[in-house]
Amino acid sequence: MGQEPRPDVVGRHVLDGRVRAVGRTAGSFAARAAATTAGRPLAAFRPRALAALLYAVIAFPLALAGCLLTLAGLLVGGVLSVTTLGLWVLALTVRGALALGVLQRFLARRLLRMTIEEPPTPTAQGVLGRRRALLLGRTGWRAVGCALGVPVTAALGYATALGAYGYGIQAALHPLLKRWNHHTVRDGDSVRQVSLEVFGFQLDSWPRWLIPVAAGLLLLSAAPWLTRHALTPHRLLLAATLGPSGADRRIRTLEETRAQAVDDAAATLRRIERDLHDGTQARLVGLAMHLTMIRELIGADADRAQLLTVVDTARGNAKQAIADLRHLVKGIHPPVLDQGLDTALATLAADVALPVEVFADVGSPRPAPAVESIAYFCAAELLANAAKHSGAPGATVRVTARDGLLRLRVRDDGRGGAAIGAGSGLTGLLTRVRAVDGTLTCDSPPGGPTVVTVELPY
Repeated sequence: MGQEPRPDVVGRHVLDGRVRAVGRTAGSFAARAAATTAGRPLAAFRPRALAALLYAVIAFPLALAGCLLTLAGLLVGGVLSVTTLGLWVLALTVRGALALGVLQRFLARRLLRMTIEEPPTPTAQGVLGRRRALLLGRTGWRAVGCALGVPVTAALGYATALGAYGYGIQAALHPLLKRWNHHTVRDGDSVRQVSLEVFGFQLDSWPRWLIPVAAGLLLLSAAPWLTRHALTPHRLLLAATLGPSGADRRIRTLEETRAQAVDDAAATLRRIERDLHDGTQARLVGLAMHLTMIRELIGADADRAQLLTVVDTARGNAKQAIADLRHLVKGIHPPVLDQGLDTALATLAADVALPVEVFADVGSPRPAPAVESIAYFCAAELLANAAKHSGAPGATVRVTARDGLLRLRVRDDGRGGAAIGAGSGLTGLLTRVRAVDGTLTCDSPPGGPTVVTVELPY
């Protein structure tokens, strides 16, 4: 009779069989995963993904060097602040932080396609004036704060990008790299070279090496996503510290709206002058000439029919001059607005070429006359656009004034497609609305409806 196998040998054969079964199962799963993600890892090497990778690699060393230099400048300047030299060191540190911010904005724009607005630059006359502007300006110290805090956010993107790409490439190329990347394992009297072992499970033989290949391909597929989200805190910090603050944006908006208001006032005066010169003045001159003719005809005992013809012509010129003056005055300030915005909008709706429903709820106290005038002209322009371009069967105007906010909403069920800046006159309305710190929004999907909302604080 043959010798019965020892229990330890039987156990080892059973264990080896289970390991081989697990390896075959894992290998088949890894093969399916590798086939599924075969094309996706290429996204990790597209220009935009590589640009984000390059930014993550550059940003951290740059941020770390800038932080150390800024911190050193602040410490030296603080120690020497009792002397004039300390102030110069602090000013130079702030100036260096501003220069670093310019470089970081450039890299973010070119590699991350992230545009950060230029903050207001402190300007002053003379060397001492420039030093004072640097030390007292908010922009410089916000750049200093960015230089001190940005290494933390840049380190997250740096570690994520290098980890995702480094380990992903190493795992995906495991079959090629295992010849050089291995270590020696002794099992009794035998010596083997193992390149990858996870919890005692060796991944060197077929089909087990498909497992790290599939894992590497998956990691490369996720590398752009991981890098982009790891850089999100970094982008937020750059935008918050290197761009203009809320107060700076507010000042810039007020400056733009003030300049636009001045230009609009000048354009309005030129239009009034042109209308008076080309229209009303010409008709009044014609009226004076016909009155002179009437005087001459009366003195010459002219025919009655001829005299009546000249009188009718003079009367027509007078009526047309009056109509021109009324139109001119209406363009400056509609007299019907004196009766209230609701009455003015109802009168306006009656003159539009399509049916318009007006729903007005203007409480007390009334909005300021300038705000009512802007709302009226906005409604007039929007209704004119609806009648001319939308092809809508009708329009609706709703206006409410509560708690210091006048809200005007004009809706039409036309073809839609209106957009601010698309030549529909909405850009001019937005400029007019911003002059009083108002807002204008347009919701106009293709096929309609078009809803334009104007909000005016008063």
